[in-house]
This record gives sequence, C-alpha cells and structure tokens, in this order.
Amino acid sequence: MTTLEYSADEMMSIAAARALGGGQRVFVGIGLPSTAANLARRMHAPDLVLIYESGAIGAKPDRLPASIGDGILADTADAVVGVPEMFNYWLQAGRIDIGFLGAAQLDRYGNINTTVIGAYADPAVRLPGAGGAPEIAASCGEVFVVTRQSKRSFVDRVDFVTSVGHGRGLGDRARLGLRGAGPTTVITDLGVLRPDPETGELILTALHPGVTVDQVAAATGWELRVAAELSVTAPPTVAELSALRTLREA
Repeated sequence: MTTLEYSADEMMSIAAARALGGGQRVFVGIGLPSTAANLARRMHAPDLVLIYESGAIGAKPDRLPASIGDGILADTADAVVGVPEMFNYWLQAGRIDIGFLGAAQLDRYGNINTTVIGAYADPAVRLPGAGGAPEIAASCGEVFVVTRQSKRSFVDRVDFVTSVGHGRGLGDRARLGLRGAGPTTVITDLGVLRPDPETGELILTALHPGVTVDQVAAATGWELRVAAELSVTAPPTVAELSALRTLREA
C-alpha cells in the first residue's frame, strides 16, 4: 500500500478546514485562514458563508484571493457592503459565528500579536498591524487561530496585544466587555490546542500524525499542559490533498 505523502503545512490547512461546519458565518483572514475556509467550502461545507473585511459576504472564489481587496471576492459574493456596515451591523452586532485569524505571536492565553516584535517604540520587527483583527477577536461568537508553531511564535506573553484572546486568564473577556467567547481552537502544523475551561490557558488536545508531545513542548514558549485524553488527528485523505493542491495552484 502506497503511503500518502503530505507536508506539515498541508496537514495544518486540512485540520483547520475540518474545524468548520456547514452554514456557519465565518469572518476570514487572508493567508492560512483563507486557505482553510475555502478548502472547507469545497470539501464538506458548500453552504459555509465566507465573509471578508472588504465587505464581501458569501464570497465563493475559485482561487485563493491575494488580499481582501482582490476583485474575485466581490465578483463571487452574495452581497458587498461598505466596511462601516460590515463592522457596525454584521460584526459588532454579533451576527458572525467564527472569526478565523492568523498570528505572528500567540501567548498561553490566546492573545494575538500582529503589530511589533520587541518594544513598541523601538521594535526589532514591525509587523503588518491590526486591520480588523481586534474587532473580529472581540465580537465573533468564537475565534479559530491557524498558525505555524515555534518558540518564536508561541510565547509566554506577547510583545504587544493586538487582539485580545483570554487576557491573563478566564474572566478577563467579560471584565473588558467583549462579546464573543474568544479563541476556542488553535490549529498549528504540529497539533491542536484549546483553552482550559477553568483557566483559559491553551492546552494541547490533539497531535498531528507522527508528531510527539515532546516536539510540541519544544516549540512552545511556556510550560505546555497536555489534555488527559490526547487525540491524534486523522491524516489527510487523497480527496482533501487533491482539493488543497488544486486550490493553491489555481
């Protein structure tokens, strides 16, 4: 029997796509989140409603958009609204189920940094910035994060809180008046993390095939906790890999 070959990035994108279900309204970030959301719509959730920051609602691109301003999003959308309406009426009013975001840095409580690495006034690296991510993290019903995992990206405390996850622990979101549940699933190239229901700290709940707990711990900038029942992600199927590769090559 021939072993199916795939990369860690492909496993991550497929695992992220599987996390989405039919009929959900998803606010999609460009990059890895967009890849996963479009793959989910192709594979098992054709009624997934993809929403982009530029105002496209129900976009159905036949290739991955290059940016939120890519014309294919407006051309294939059910509706296109202005950015103020998108944020005021749809997002901040609680009409979007899932915010799907990436992260340059992520800490143990799911706070996201896409602003600077190092001190804000004199950063080692200046990142692309916030865009609509803070509002997405604050107001969507829940947040999924998809990002590659390393000690550089998974840190004990982010250098700058661009988008609030669970603050410094469970209860901080309510104290800040944030509507949504915050990050509920973090999918990486190594496995899946979810917040502890008592503390809000991210714990390892699933490994991707061939990955060990020690590998994930070595790629985490805090003392990683592991769920009592640790599962293993199902490997990609031929159909999933074919659809993903076709999507990327389009």
